[in-house]
Amino acid sequence: MPSIHLIILMEQTERLVDTIVKGIQEKKGTGIVIVDLSGIDGTICRSFVICQGGSPAQVEAITESIGDVCRQQLQERPSRVAGLENAQWVAMDYGDVLVHVFLPDVRQFYDLEHLWADAPLKRIPDLD
Repeated sequence: MPSIHLIILMEQTERLVDTIVKGIQEKKGTGIVIVDLSGIDGTICRSFVICQGGSPAQVEAITESIGDVCRQQLQERPSRVAGLENAQWVAMDYGDVLVHVFLPDVRQFYDLEHLWADAPLKRIPDLD
């Protein structure tokens, strides 16, 4: 049975992931996939959240929205944001959760969803 500390950590991570998804959806980000890395030894985080925007401007807007929603609702800020200068692939580091916001062709090229074949994937339906 997991310790109470582990249960709390898992709940915090889940709440953060849910909030990140809201931020993505606010700016009409698509193709949201949550990669659960918690059961895999040696990974740098517990979850990846991957999505895409249709243009560099939308990638930037999604990134801003995630930051705003997480700060307002959870008082969480990313420790680092990389890739905004060209907004083709932006990575946001929330410690236990890494967020990747891609342009579609860049996402397809790197195919992060399938780096860990044994990691469970959760696909979030696009909003209409």
